[in-house]
Amino acid sequence: MATEELASKLSRRLQIEEEGDGPGGQNGEAAAPEPDGPEPLGGGADGELGAKLQRRTELSQGGGELSPGGGRKVFNPHTEFREFSRRQIRDMERLFRQYDAGKDGFIDLMELKLMMEKLGASQTHLGLKNMIKEVDEDFDGKLSFREFLLIFRKAAAGELQEDSGLHALARLSEIDVSTEGVKGAKSFFEAKVQAINDASRFEEEIKAEQEEKKKQAEDMKQRKAAFKELQSAFKQ
Repeated sequence: MATEELASKLSRRLQIEEEGDGPGGQNGEAAAPEPDGPEPLGGGADGELGAKLQRRTELSQGGGELSPGGGRKVFNPHTEFREFSRRQIRDMERLFRQYDAGKDGFIDLMELKLMMEKLGASQTHLGLKNMIKEVDEDFDGKLSFREFLLIFRKAAAGELQEDSGLHALARLSEIDVSTEGVKGAKSFFEAKVQAINDASRFEEEIKAEQEEKKKQAEDMKQRKAAFKELQSAFKQ
Protein backbone atom coordinates (compact mmCIF):
# COMPACT_ATOMS: atom_id res chain seq x y z
CA MET A 1 0.00 0.00 0.00
CA ALA A 2 2.82 2.40 0.94
CA THR A 3 4.71 1.45 -2.26
CA GLU A 4 1.72 2.28 -4.45
CA GLU A 5 1.26 5.65 -2.71
CA LEU A 6 4.95 6.50 -3.21
CA ALA A 7 4.79 5.53 -6.87
CA SER A 8 1.71 7.72 -7.32
CA LYS A 9 3.49 10.72 -5.75
CA LEU A 10 6.57 10.26 -7.95
CA SER A 11 4.40 9.99 -11.05
CA ARG A 12 2.57 13.18 -10.10
CA ARG A 13 5.85 15.04 -9.52
CA LEU A 14 7.18 13.99 -12.93
CA GLN A 15 3.97 15.18 -14.55
CA ILE A 16 4.29 18.60 -12.88
CA GLU A 17 7.94 18.94 -13.95
CA GLU A 18 7.04 18.12 -17.55
CA GLU A 19 4.31 20.74 -17.56
CA GLY A 20 6.81 23.32 -16.31
CA ASP A 21 5.49 26.51 -14.78
CA GLY A 22 2.15 26.36 -16.58
CA PRO A 23 -1.03 26.82 -14.55
CA GLY A 24 -2.48 23.65 -13.13
CA GLY A 25 -4.39 22.60 -10.01
CA GLN A 26 -4.26 19.45 -8.04
CA ASN A 27 -6.68 17.80 -10.45
CA GLY A 28 -4.97 19.18 -13.55
CA GLU A 29 -7.56 21.96 -13.96
CA ALA A 30 -6.42 25.41 -14.96
CA ALA A 31 -6.68 27.93 -12.16
CA ALA A 32 -8.77 31.00 -12.88
CA PRO A 33 -6.64 34.15 -13.19
CA GLU A 34 -7.09 36.60 -10.35
CA PRO A 35 -8.38 40.04 -11.37
CA ASP A 36 -6.02 42.99 -10.95
CA GLY A 37 -8.68 44.94 -9.07
CA PRO A 38 -12.40 45.24 -8.44
CA GLU A 39 -14.58 45.27 -11.52
CA PRO A 40 -16.13 48.66 -12.21
CA LEU A 41 -19.74 48.88 -11.19
CA GLY A 42 -22.42 50.42 -13.29
CA GLY A 43 -24.81 53.18 -12.48
CA GLY A 44 -27.91 53.12 -10.31
CA ALA A 45 -27.91 50.81 -7.31
CA ASP A 46 -24.63 49.21 -8.40
CA GLY A 47 -22.98 52.61 -8.64
CA GLU A 48 -24.18 53.59 -5.18
CA LEU A 49 -22.93 50.30 -3.78
CA GLY A 50 -19.58 50.85 -5.49
CA ALA A 51 -19.27 54.31 -3.95
CA LYS A 52 -20.06 52.92 -0.50
CA LEU A 53 -17.52 50.13 -0.88
CA GLN A 54 -14.89 52.57 -2.07
CA ARG A 55 -15.59 54.91 0.86
CA ARG A 56 -15.41 52.01 3.32
CA THR A 57 -12.08 50.91 1.79
CA GLU A 58 -10.68 54.43 2.09
CA LEU A 59 -11.73 54.62 5.75
CA SER A 60 -10.26 51.19 6.41
CA GLN A 61 -6.94 52.09 4.80
CA GLY A 62 -6.90 55.43 6.58
CA GLY A 63 -7.52 53.80 9.93
CA GLY A 64 -11.04 55.07 10.55
CA GLU A 65 -11.57 57.48 13.42
CA LEU A 66 -11.64 57.56 17.18
CA SER A 67 -14.82 58.64 18.90
CA PRO A 68 -15.34 58.83 22.68
CA GLY A 69 -14.88 55.35 24.10
CA GLY A 70 -13.26 53.67 21.10
CA GLY A 71 -12.43 53.76 17.40
CA ARG A 72 -9.32 53.69 15.27
CA LYS A 73 -7.85 56.92 14.00
CA VAL A 74 -7.60 59.80 16.48
CA PHE A 75 -9.22 63.00 15.23
CA ASN A 76 -9.23 66.32 17.00
CA PRO A 77 -12.71 67.86 16.98
CA HIS A 78 -11.30 71.26 17.89
CA THR A 79 -9.20 71.42 14.71
CA GLU A 80 -11.68 69.73 12.35
CA PHE A 81 -14.76 71.57 13.62
CA ARG A 82 -13.27 75.02 14.07
CA GLU A 83 -16.67 76.67 13.68
CA PHE A 84 -17.59 75.47 17.17
CA SER A 85 -16.11 76.69 20.43
CA ARG A 86 -14.52 74.36 22.95
CA ARG A 87 -17.55 74.75 25.19
CA GLN A 88 -19.93 73.83 22.36
CA ILE A 89 -17.92 70.71 21.50
CA ARG A 90 -17.73 69.78 25.17
CA ASP A 91 -21.54 70.07 25.43
CA MET A 92 -21.95 67.91 22.31
CA GLU A 93 -19.57 65.30 23.70
CA ARG A 94 -21.44 65.26 27.01
CA LEU A 95 -24.73 64.69 25.15
CA PHE A 96 -23.13 61.95 23.02
CA ARG A 97 -21.76 60.12 26.05
CA GLN A 98 -25.09 60.44 27.84
CA TYR A 99 -26.85 58.34 25.19
CA ASP A 100 -23.94 56.02 24.35
CA ALA A 101 -25.40 53.40 26.66
CA GLY A 102 -23.04 50.67 25.44
CA LYS A 103 -19.99 52.89 26.11
CA ASP A 104 -18.46 51.69 22.83
CA GLY A 105 -18.00 55.13 21.31
CA PHE A 106 -21.06 54.85 19.04
CA ILE A 107 -24.77 55.61 19.16
CA ASP A 108 -26.65 52.77 17.48
CA LEU A 109 -30.23 52.76 16.26
CA MET A 110 -31.76 51.75 19.62
CA GLU A 111 -29.72 54.34 21.51
CA LEU A 112 -30.78 56.99 18.99
CA LYS A 113 -34.39 55.88 19.48
CA LEU A 114 -34.05 56.44 23.24
CA MET A 115 -32.41 59.84 22.67
CA MET A 116 -35.22 61.07 20.42
CA GLU A 117 -37.84 59.82 22.89
CA LYS A 118 -36.11 61.67 25.74
CA LEU A 119 -35.96 64.82 23.61
CA GLY A 120 -39.70 64.53 22.94
CA ALA A 121 -39.36 63.89 19.20
CA SER A 122 -39.98 60.15 18.79
CA GLN A 123 -39.19 58.73 15.35
CA THR A 124 -40.34 55.70 13.39
CA HIS A 125 -37.90 52.88 12.72
CA LEU A 126 -37.47 54.12 9.15
CA GLY A 127 -37.06 57.69 10.38
CA LEU A 128 -34.25 56.64 12.72
CA LYS A 129 -32.50 54.76 9.92
CA ASN A 130 -32.75 57.82 7.67
CA MET A 131 -31.30 60.02 10.42
CA ILE A 132 -28.24 57.79 10.69
CA LYS A 133 -27.94 57.42 6.91
CA GLU A 134 -27.71 61.18 6.37
CA VAL A 135 -24.41 61.49 8.28
CA ASP A 136 -23.18 57.86 8.30
CA GLU A 137 -19.95 58.31 6.33
CA ASP A 138 -18.54 54.84 6.97
CA PHE A 139 -21.89 53.06 6.41
CA ASP A 140 -21.73 51.03 9.62
CA GLY A 141 -25.32 51.84 10.59
CA LYS A 142 -24.45 53.83 13.72
CA LEU A 143 -23.15 57.25 14.72
CA SER A 144 -19.57 57.91 15.73
CA PHE A 145 -18.76 61.10 17.64
CA ARG A 146 -17.47 62.74 14.45
CA GLU A 147 -20.69 61.88 12.62
CA PHE A 148 -22.63 63.21 15.61
CA LEU A 149 -20.80 66.53 15.25
CA LEU A 150 -21.70 66.59 11.56
CA ILE A 151 -25.36 66.88 12.60
CA PHE A 152 -24.66 70.19 14.35
CA ARG A 153 -22.44 71.38 11.49
CA LYS A 154 -25.29 70.78 9.05
CA ALA A 155 -27.73 72.46 11.44
CA ALA A 156 -25.50 75.54 11.77
CA ALA A 157 -25.13 75.73 7.99
CA GLY A 158 -28.89 75.44 7.47
CA GLU A 159 -28.52 72.17 5.54
CA LEU A 160 -31.14 70.21 7.48
CA GLN A 161 -34.81 70.14 6.53
CA GLU A 162 -36.97 71.62 9.28
CA ASP A 163 -39.19 68.55 9.47
CA SER A 164 -36.25 66.10 9.63
CA GLY A 165 -35.27 64.08 12.68
CA LEU A 166 -31.74 65.49 12.68
CA HIS A 167 -33.10 69.04 12.74
CA ALA A 168 -35.25 68.13 15.72
CA LEU A 169 -32.27 66.56 17.47
CA ALA A 170 -30.09 69.65 16.97
CA ARG A 171 -32.92 72.01 17.99
CA LEU A 172 -34.06 70.12 21.09
CA SER A 173 -30.59 69.30 22.43
CA GLU A 174 -30.29 72.85 23.83
CA ILE A 175 -26.84 73.30 22.29
CA ASP A 176 -26.36 76.71 20.69
CA VAL A 177 -24.85 76.02 17.28
CA SER A 178 -24.56 79.63 16.13
CA THR A 179 -21.14 79.94 14.58
CA GLU A 180 -18.62 82.56 13.63
CA GLY A 181 -16.01 81.20 11.26
CA VAL A 182 -14.17 81.87 8.02
CA LYS A 183 -17.15 80.50 6.08
CA GLY A 184 -18.57 83.15 3.77
CA ALA A 185 -15.64 85.58 4.08
CA LYS A 186 -15.54 87.90 1.07
CA SER A 187 -11.78 87.90 0.68
CA PHE A 188 -8.67 86.04 1.68
CA PHE A 189 -7.70 88.95 3.95
CA GLU A 190 -11.01 88.79 5.79
CA ALA A 191 -10.60 85.05 6.15
CA LYS A 192 -7.13 85.50 7.66
CA VAL A 193 -8.43 88.10 10.13
CA GLN A 194 -11.26 85.81 11.17
CA ALA A 195 -8.84 82.89 11.52
CA ILE A 196 -6.66 85.00 13.85
CA ASN A 197 -9.74 85.97 15.85
CA ASP A 198 -10.72 82.32 16.10
CA ALA A 199 -7.24 81.43 17.38
CA SER A 200 -7.44 84.22 19.98
CA ARG A 201 -10.89 83.05 21.04
CA PHE A 202 -9.55 79.49 21.32
CA GLU A 203 -6.70 80.65 23.61
CA GLU A 204 -9.11 82.71 25.73
CA GLU A 205 -11.36 79.68 26.18
CA ILE A 206 -8.41 77.56 27.32
CA LYS A 207 -7.38 80.26 29.80
CA ALA A 208 -10.96 80.50 31.08
CA GLU A 209 -11.08 76.73 31.57
CA GLN A 210 -7.77 76.81 33.45
CA GLU A 211 -9.01 79.63 35.69
CA GLU A 212 -12.22 77.73 36.36
CA LYS A 213 -10.29 74.57 37.33
CA LYS A 214 -7.98 76.65 39.53
CA LYS A 215 -10.98 78.21 41.26
CA GLN A 216 -12.57 74.79 41.81
CA ALA A 217 -9.32 73.47 43.30
CA GLU A 218 -9.12 76.49 45.64
CA ASP A 219 -12.75 76.01 46.71
CA MET A 220 -12.05 72.35 47.42
CA LYS A 221 -9.01 73.28 49.49
CA GLN A 222 -11.03 75.75 51.55
CA ARG A 223 -13.81 73.22 52.14
CA LYS A 224 -11.27 70.64 53.36
CA ALA A 225 -9.73 73.19 55.72
CA ALA A 226 -13.15 74.14 57.09
CA PHE A 227 -14.00 70.47 57.57
CA LYS A 228 -10.77 69.88 59.51
CA GLU A 229 -11.52 72.88 61.76
CA LEU A 230 -15.01 71.54 62.43
CA GLN A 231 -13.55 68.12 63.15
CA SER A 232 -11.04 69.57 65.62
CA ALA A 233 -13.82 71.48 67.40
CA PHE A 234 -15.78 68.28 67.96
CA LYS A 235 -12.74 66.50 69.37
CA GLN A 236 -12.15 69.18 72.04
